[in-house]
Amino acid sequence: MFCAVIVAAGSSRRAGFDKLAAPLAGAPVLRRSVDAFVEAGCACVVVVCPESRWHEVGLATASFPVPVLRVDGGAERQDSVEAGLNALPAGTSYVAVHDGARPLITPQGIRACWEAARQTGAAACAHPVVDTLKRADAAARTLPEKVSREHLWGMETPQIFELALLRRAYATVAEQKLVVTDEVSAVEALGVPTTLVQVGANLKITLPGDLELAELIWLHRA
Repeated sequence: MFCAVIVAAGSSRRAGFDKLAAPLAGAPVLRRSVDAFVEAGCACVVVVCPESRWHEVGLATASFPVPVLRVDGGAERQDSVEAGLNALPAGTSYVAVHDGARPLITPQGIRACWEAARQTGAAACAHPVVDTLKRADAAARTLPEKVSREHLWGMETPQIFELALLRRAYATVAEQKLVVTDEVSAVEALGVPTTLVQVGANLKITLPGDLELAELIWLHRA
């Protein structure tokens, strides 16, 4: 059984507004993310978010063909993910962990990543780095070091794993007192590589301008 954990517990401080409740083509950003996983065929979606946000975006009264549940988050992102994993129903074999602020993910992209995870046990959406990279000092002045972008990827979500593998990874993270910012990093603590999958436009809403760009992409797709 394939389920999803959508992480939406952040405060949106960098955005200056609640980006997860902001409208994207007529529906809240977080609702767009939830809808994509329901349409992709997930048997259950667990949303990690405050109760106030759950009501604000309309998920408390929404109707879905599969269970869509809410749990509270933790102090760190990895704590929020673990809270979501603990709420998954019995029989879950694969889990997608997704950032709720990536509303452009499509059901087709989710299924492509899931298929890669079924082949290898671990897969994540990502994109090859195409920008010129520079390292700078604390004053934002460039250093002469050359930074190659060859084989460099920018990580995205969803990141999809065999549930047993991800649970073992987070147990290792806890034992070693590591801080990880995504599930690929957690699984790497076990020495397990993750297959990277390109799925098209999948930007994260971080600043107000990102929301405007996401709206343009959404309307172009329609």
